[in-house]
Amino acid sequence: MADETNCTHDCSTCSANCSSRAPSFEAPHKDSHIRHVIGVVSGKGGVGKSLVSSMLAVTLQRRGLSCALLDADITGPSIPKAFGTKGDILAAEDGLIPLETKTGIKMISVNLLLEEETRPVVWRGPVIAGTVKQFWTDVVWGDVDYMFVDCPPGTGDVPLTVFQSIPLDGVIVVTTPQDLVSMIVSKAVNMAGLMNIPVIGLIENMAYVKCPDCGREIEVFGKSKTAEAAEKFGIPLLGRLPLDPRLSALVDRGVIELMENDELDAAATAVETFCENH
Repeated sequence: MADETNCTHDCSTCSANCSSRAPSFEAPHKDSHIRHVIGVVSGKGGVGKSLVSSMLAVTLQRRGLSCALLDADITGPSIPKAFGTKGDILAAEDGLIPLETKTGIKMISVNLLLEEETRPVVWRGPVIAGTVKQFWTDVVWGDVDYMFVDCPPGTGDVPLTVFQSIPLDGVIVVTTPQDLVSMIVSKAVNMAGLMNIPVIGLIENMAYVKCPDCGREIEVFGKSKTAEAAEKFGIPLLGRLPLDPRLSALVDRGVIELMENDELDAAATAVETFCENH
C-alpha cells in the first residue's frame, strides 16, 4: 500500500497503486439507459478527436443504432459546429434534455449552453470537471446504444474525471503521423492502463492526401510511424483518415452527417465487436 499522506491528487503522474486511484463511477440520470460508452482520447491537442468522435457516431447511427456525443472538451468544444447544431438546451423537471442532430444523434456541449458560441470558457479545473460530471449525471439521455465521449487532450483534471467518473467500456486513441506519435500514444495508452480501461485501438488522422488526378496517396508529414506505435503497444490500427478538403467543407458547413467517405467503417465495426465481446 502506498503512502497516501504525500498524495498530489494527480493520478496521471503517479504510479502508486493506492485506494484513491479506484474509480468511483457516477450513476447516469435515472431515465438514461446507455449500453456502451467509448472515450476518444489523445496525448495532445489538435489531432482530430472531435472529428473522429463525430464520424464514428454518424457511421453507427446509419447502421440503425442510437448514438450520442458527450463533448467533454469544455474549453475547446467543436462538435456542435460540425453538425450545425444550435438551440437552447431545455430543462426538464429533473434534468437537461440533449439536443438532437438532423439524423437523431443526441448531443451535449458547453457551446450549447452559452449565449454566444465564441465566448471563451474561463473556468478553473474543478469547475470544468464538475461540468463534465453533470453532462453524465444530469442529462436525460434516454435510450442510447453507443455514446462517444470527446475528451480534452492530455492527462490532466478533465480526462482524469472522465476516466474515474464515467464507466467507459474502452477508449480509442487518435494521433497524427509526425515523429511525436510514439510519445502522444504512450501518454494516452499509459493513462488508460493506470485507470484499468482497455484501449480498443488507434486511429491516425491527417495520414495522407489523395491526389485528385491519379489517386496516389501522398504522405505530406513524411513516413507514418503510427503502425509502429500500434505494434509497440500491442493495439490494433483501426483506420487512417486522409486530409480531405471535402470533409473539411462539410464540417465548416455543419453538415458532417452528409459525409460519403468510409475510412472509419472498419473502426466502427471494431467498436461494435469489442463492445459485444466485453
